[in-house]
Amino acid sequence: MSARRLRKVVIADDEEEIRDLLAEYLQAYGWDTFRATNGLEALLHVKQQRPAAVVLDLNMPRLGGIDALKRIHAFDPSIGVVVLSAYIDDVVRQQAEALGAKAILDKPLDLARLLAALGGEAPPVPAPSRPPAAEAAIDTRPAQQRTMLVADDDPAIREMFEEFFVAKGYQVRTAVDGPAAVRELTGRAPDVVLLDIDMPGLSGVDALPTLKALAPGTAVIMVSGTTDVEVARRALAAGAFDYATKPVDLNRLLESVETAVAMGGLGL
Repeated sequence: MSARRLRKVVIADDEEEIRDLLAEYLQAYGWDTFRATNGLEALLHVKQQRPAAVVLDLNMPRLGGIDALKRIHAFDPSIGVVVLSAYIDDVVRQQAEALGAKAILDKPLDLARLLAALGGEAPPVPAPSRPPAAEAAIDTRPAQQRTMLVADDDPAIREMFEEFFVAKGYQVRTAVDGPAAVRELTGRAPDVVLLDIDMPGLSGVDALPTLKALAPGTAVIMVSGTTDVEVARRALAAGAFDYATKPVDLNRLLESVETAVAMGGLGL
């Protein structure tokens, strides 16, 4: 195996300036860099390039946070993952450490610390990668078999989402609050949950860890009437697949939902 291959690194961050800065810095130290704007792109690079390392922002959309780390580790535990975050609470930090994160670094980032976490100028050689498993087929189930749970305390929002996604061929169940959403997941887990953040009682952010524990293979897309960036980052770091704000762009939401379903079909 060539030294060049051993020095491949995927840089996954939704901020272009940070991606470019990290790529230029690591290239100067001999790393072959691959850039990803979200968790899905990072996973695809991991499968295609089999890098020695991944620099992973926890707060990205499209499969950010702990879910991306979990899937990278499951695909190849020898990949060294350095986690970056402008916000990380103790629970998420413990989860990242339990999943084998090589280092957890706070933003704004100290580049020298990043280089040291990656192994400096002589990165450690990872264990030989496993032979590629047979590629899972893309999800070919008829759309009407794809399932969704809509959890929102606003009946007008529930009705709008239900009508839109039923028209797209999805089987849609609804829940009026967080506890009802949790109860729905104790039965057959849906492919996707649309989870309102601002529900009374058990909020969407509070319900998210329980939903992910009950149905780790279900993608949770947070929906909120607030544009609070900190709330979005917390949700993404805790394992949300994506984040949408009201009034919702239904076509963009559909794109996110179908990306999540396709990833499930690929086993990502």
